[in-house]
Amino acid sequence: MSGQRTILVVDDTPDNLALMSRLLKDHYKVKIANSGRRALTIAAVEPRPDLILLDVMMPEMDGYEVCRRLQADPSTTDIPVVFLTARSNQEDEHLGLELGAVDYISKPISPPIVLARVRNHLQLKRAADLLRDQNSFLESEVTQRTEDIRAMRDATIVALASLAETRDNETGNHIRRTQDYMKVLAEKLVENPKFGAFLQPETIDLLYRSAPLHDIGKVGVPDSILLKPGRLTPEEFDIMKTHTTLGHDALSKAEEVAGTGDERSFLQLAREIALTHHERWDGKGYPQGLAEDDIPIAGRLMAVADVYDALISKRTYKDAFSHEEAVAEIRKGRGTQFDPDIVDAFLGLEGVFRDIAASHAD
Repeated sequence: MSGQRTILVVDDTPDNLALMSRLLKDHYKVKIANSGRRALTIAAVEPRPDLILLDVMMPEMDGYEVCRRLQADPSTTDIPVVFLTARSNQEDEHLGLELGAVDYISKPISPPIVLARVRNHLQLKRAADLLRDQNSFLESEVTQRTEDIRAMRDATIVALASLAETRDNETGNHIRRTQDYMKVLAEKLVENPKFGAFLQPETIDLLYRSAPLHDIGKVGVPDSILLKPGRLTPEEFDIMKTHTTLGHDALSKAEEVAGTGDERSFLQLAREIALTHHERWDGKGYPQGLAEDDIPIAGRLMAVADVYDALISKRTYKDAFSHEEAVAEIRKGRGTQFDPDIVDAFLGLEGVFRDIAASHAD
């Protein structure tokens, strides 16, 4: 019969198995097991039974142990178990229910009572299965929507960052390279006690995704300054430096609109990076003149990633440095321009940086 429910009857006595089979066979598909081990084998095979009627007193493995093992296995834990037993004291019944059984029927059985309870428990299981399926569907939908939102967020970040970079057409794959530099640096610094608490996996992911926005403020810098082939005058450099605050302020407004209060949101990290990636360890950077640990970790990481990439890239005002020359410059800035611990991590990864630069070469 299509859609017929399956009952597994477990009892070591052949007469009891025959009795239960006769009682149930006109209403359900019946499987039988004459031992606890056989019952576990049958229950583990698809299609699994919809309900198990389980004797308590059996040799080798009693019903209580069978119930324990069914509950411990994720594939069988949702199958309802009804104990059938001649042991009817309250302690035995309490133990069975504590182990996860849904009901306890005393022998000698009353056929109408057994049929009624089996029917009720199958209806309950059908409702539970439906609810579980609905929950799984909803979880799947939420997961998909979350992935869609993240994909849209990432696409928006790349679009905004690309817009800024198109105004400085010599930067090429700078966005992609600095993302990867940030990620490998952060993963390396997890081993350092100074950084481990901050650099949790989710934060590293957010750093990677927010890194492309570090120069978003360049959209507010006039072309005459941004694209000037020669050295900037002090006045022009002051205007160029405003890209840090312009980027920070724009991202802050976006964060207000988004209504996120999470300190580890990608917008919060993005604005920290935009504002502080030109700060220096010795306090001589801009725009705030922060020093040492007062500079957010995100800004300190981007400082190394950004300068390395700027050094190995050709600009209208300079030729590209070799990898070795760029590494020497970063090493020279240890403790003055850059956080010493981040420089040490960089030096341990300089081969990885070279490979990233080569894989995303302009």
